[in-house]
Amino acid sequence: MAIDMSQFFQVFFDEAEELLAEKEKLLLAVDISSPDPEDLNAIFRAAHSIKGGASTFGIVDMAEVTHVLESLLDKIRKGEMTLTSEHVEAFLAAKDILKMQLDGHRLGTAVDQDAVADVRMLLQSLSQDEIAPVKPTEKFIQVDKKLTESANYTHLFVIELPQLSPNETDAIMSELGLLGAISKQVTAAGLNVLSLESNGTEDDIIAICSFILDPKDLKISITPLVQNKTTEMLSEDDLGYGFFEPLDPMFSMNVDHADQSDSDTEVAKAILTHGGGSPDQKHPSKKDNEKHPVSHESTTIRVGIEKVDQIVNLIGELVITQAMLEQRTQDLDPLLNERLLSTIAHLTRNTRDLQEAVMSIRMMPMDYVFSRFPRMVRDLATKLGKRVEFITHGASTELDKGLIERIVDPLTHLVRNSIDHGIELPEIRTTSGKSATGKLSLSAVHQGGNIVIEVSDDGGGLHRDKILSKAKQSGLPVYDTMPDSDVWQLIFAPGFSTADEVTDVSGRGVGMDVVKRNISAMGGTVDIRSAKGFGTTITISLPLTLAILDGMSIRVGDEIYILPLGFVMESLQPAAIDVKEINGKGRVIKVREEYLPLIALYECFNIQPKFSNPSEGIAVIVEVDGKKAAFLVDDLVGQQQVVVKNIESNYRKIPGISGATILGDGGVSLILDVAALLRSAR
Repeated sequence: MAIDMSQFFQVFFDEAEELLAEKEKLLLAVDISSPDPEDLNAIFRAAHSIKGGASTFGIVDMAEVTHVLESLLDKIRKGEMTLTSEHVEAFLAAKDILKMQLDGHRLGTAVDQDAVADVRMLLQSLSQDEIAPVKPTEKFIQVDKKLTESANYTHLFVIELPQLSPNETDAIMSELGLLGAISKQVTAAGLNVLSLESNGTEDDIIAICSFILDPKDLKISITPLVQNKTTEMLSEDDLGYGFFEPLDPMFSMNVDHADQSDSDTEVAKAILTHGGGSPDQKHPSKKDNEKHPVSHESTTIRVGIEKVDQIVNLIGELVITQAMLEQRTQDLDPLLNERLLSTIAHLTRNTRDLQEAVMSIRMMPMDYVFSRFPRMVRDLATKLGKRVEFITHGASTELDKGLIERIVDPLTHLVRNSIDHGIELPEIRTTSGKSATGKLSLSAVHQGGNIVIEVSDDGGGLHRDKILSKAKQSGLPVYDTMPDSDVWQLIFAPGFSTADEVTDVSGRGVGMDVVKRNISAMGGTVDIRSAKGFGTTITISLPLTLAILDGMSIRVGDEIYILPLGFVMESLQPAAIDVKEINGKGRVIKVREEYLPLIALYECFNIQPKFSNPSEGIAVIVEVDGKKAAFLVDDLVGQQQVVVKNIESNYRKIPGISGATILGDGGVSLILDVAALLRSAR
């Protein structure tokens, strides 16, 4: 029974995008003067895998481009052509075209057919240049040495397939070819019979074929084999079983168009002969086979993000239920209810472990973001006539998927700014005693419950006088003795730009304010350090996840609010002498020789407080973007981890509130938007 292949389109789209990203990464890192054969093979396999998948699913336009691309790559990896920078540029252009075609099929976006035709012509013209003559007079096919060394197969499987389409048959052959040497014969009834020499098992074959057909429609017979003799180069006239070249395991649909060209068959097929062993030769024992297991199980599975979000929500509800149980049992006698309380404590530990495990499913490595920048840095630096060495650290550092997708745009602005405004032209750098090549680094590291991302360059640094002058022209409230930290924050003002002219890279003043706004919306902060002539470092601090946060429960009147713990510096009970009233400015509180704005939360939310006199209440010192303030509250209830619920989508946006959570007693508590409260106070 054949299976409708259209249901697997999304798998192909995801895998193809990963392969394109990997191909670009390899191309950017390849040493043109002395390319690593393994890198060339990996680039070829990526193109071949995409071509095979596109052919299987009938995506002809992508298959046609990858067919031409693959042919050129094959000549280079075989040493018939010398890799040049022109080749690399053409391969990167082909990657862009394939990504455009992929988006066209997946998202319905427009595809520039003229650009597609241009790239195909470029690849074809490059493929016809500098072809070295083939030295052997007889036509031979090269067999991968690594494969021939390990091709001592133990079993011959004869597999009779039901009636399938050519694409489905090719797909099965391609996959089974990863298990060993495979060939095909067609019976008089038109059915395909495959011969597979392999160290695998019948279960391996069934697992692969189940992707296309019902296992009950398979007929498999097994014959033990004596140890095979292998040779590295064999004539096409020799008899034996051919096999498909093993391809990148990231995508399993590595199939060619059967009718594209004879060269495809030559690339895919190699001839193996098996010689006779002595009749009394012992077969490898099961114990010996276990030393070198053939495992084709995937170590990952693809799960829709909506399913993960559903699990996260259910875990959130479980955390709330556990908190309710814990609160209900607080007043019980520990001696009379020892077993119950012990069980509740055990449930608390298990719930926390389960919560952390489930939250880790949403975590993705920062390499998902970092891998987007090498190509952008290379292209932009070339366009601006600059030399830039791009360095990344901490690509394996993990961040919540929801945040990692929202951090891409802010980081893109920062990286572009560093190249455009920060790093100088080579002649300017050499004049000032620097290397002609500037350094731009992107790093990520965990610090407590946050992730800290830094964009750093060794360029000219920020120009204090120029920023102040531009700020005065824009009407911003500035003064000449402002500390550097405050001056640097001016570049985040809407519409602010120090560029002398507007270009397609920068100058419109719409980048940095977007960065600040987006980071703040994620509960993060942005800090800038700069020294003239030595460079600039921009530091972004973000919570690891937006779904669950550590909070401090505070009481104002009869209401309990949650204050995100990441913003809290300390809490204290102020002395009356430390609270001052400033005409028209409100009250301030003196904390260690520093005067901070005092924000009375009962005034912000129009609540009748227990204490209106600051010396009777408690001041909680918070800090956002380097700005400190004190919240006046009635009482500190405690510290707890809370599940964040989106209040805006369920009700409406409330000024000063970022979300809500459910407390252990079943009541709803609002989560304070600290940054918004400080802005409104100022």
